[in-house]
Amino acid sequence: MRKQNKRITDADVIIDLLKSCHVGRLGTMGSDGWPMVKPLNFAWHEGSIYFHCALEGEKLEDIRRDSRVCFEVDLPIAYVKGTAENPCRAEYLYRSVILRGRDSLVESRAEKVLALNALMHKYQPEGEWRDYPEEKLDITGIVRIDIEDMCGKEELGKGEMQAQALRILNSGEVLPVVIG
Repeated sequence: MRKQNKRITDADVIIDLLKSCHVGRLGTMGSDGWPMVKPLNFAWHEGSIYFHCALEGEKLEDIRRDSRVCFEVDLPIAYVKGTAENPCRAEYLYRSVILRGRDSLVESRAEKVLALNALMHKYQPEGEWRDYPEEKLDITGIVRIDIEDMCGKEELGKGEMQAQALRILNSGEVLPVVIG
């Protein structure tokens, strides 16, 4: 990372971001040699990223061809408006995580159920899921990303702006907030 002052050094902040962000972006290499980015729902569980997909399609074709992937999540915190005197002052306050790893299609029933439970807990925490019909498990692809390196980055502003960004993060407000 070029700007070390933006690096998130607290692993708990990075993991909280991976647990709380609802959309991640999976980067793969397409069959035509061009990078492909696909937004998807995902779950962080015990050091891995899990997502589900159809058993056929572009994501799995890319993964089968080359298991190396990049994955990104971001949390826009606030948009800071510029002023009439200085419109270039406009900026976004944010946190983000980028990781690289290798992904693979999960084959074991137990790990599929574990991943589905992690996804359901994240996206529908009010329910309890333990049993999945075999016919549904048979047609559901579960992919695990084994992380090789991970880096968090943030821009929270300075001084009062930073204090306000931290208050916003802790408030539970719908993000991003407009400041200014």
